[in-house]
Amino acid sequence: MVYGPSGYGSSEPGSYGSGRFGPGPYGYGRSPYGAGPEGNRPAAPGRGARARAAALLVLAWAALLWLLESVDVASGHALDPYGITPRQAGEVRDIVPAAFLHFGFEHVMANTVPLLILGFIAAVSGIRRFVGVVAVIILASGLGVWMFAPAGSVTAGASGVVFGLFGYLLVRGFVDRRPTWVGIGLVVAVLYGSILWGALPTGAGSGISWQGHLFGLLGGVLAAFLFREQRPKAPIR
Repeated sequence: MVYGPSGYGSSEPGSYGSGRFGPGPYGYGRSPYGAGPEGNRPAAPGRGARARAAALLVLAWAALLWLLESVDVASGHALDPYGITPRQAGEVRDIVPAAFLHFGFEHVMANTVPLLILGFIAAVSGIRRFVGVVAVIILASGLGVWMFAPAGSVTAGASGVVFGLFGYLLVRGFVDRRPTWVGIGLVVAVLYGSILWGALPTGAGSGISWQGHLFGLLGGVLAAFLFREQRPKAPIR
């Protein structure tokens, strides 16, 4: 994240299932109530449906960031104070809104593209899991800023989330033991690995809030473990 001349910080960078029924209007072995012996288990959404849901979610998220910045500019930057001022008890409540605010349209643009790409990849396997992952990242990044950012600064921006999604995708395959996601993590590392320089400590004069980046990255790794895939245990015979 970056601290501008004003002292504010910014970031850079269904189908019917089979049951126990005989022939009938729904076909042999088919139940109108879903799959399984109980006949009430809904069918899982297909890949296409998950991809569409993920795309709509991240597009809506990006649109919200641009809308909020437009409101901020039109109101004479009335939203800027909702960034995080470190080590003030009342500022803890700004940890969440700060992740959706920016300091200028260039700032929003810098975060939009990686947020769309990394967000889509992370969300395509499940919206509920994705929301939980992002929540952990926002809290980790925001608390890191609140505890360690320079005194008198105000920090906002989605770059902590970008770093967190990067960290999450980087380790998810290893945590879940999924070769496909290991490969995806390697591709993400090749494409965005250079952002890790932004998580290294820098002097206060640089204006880069490495605290938000570093703790966002760590939050993403933590989220990969908290929301790791639960595989059914093999039956003991």
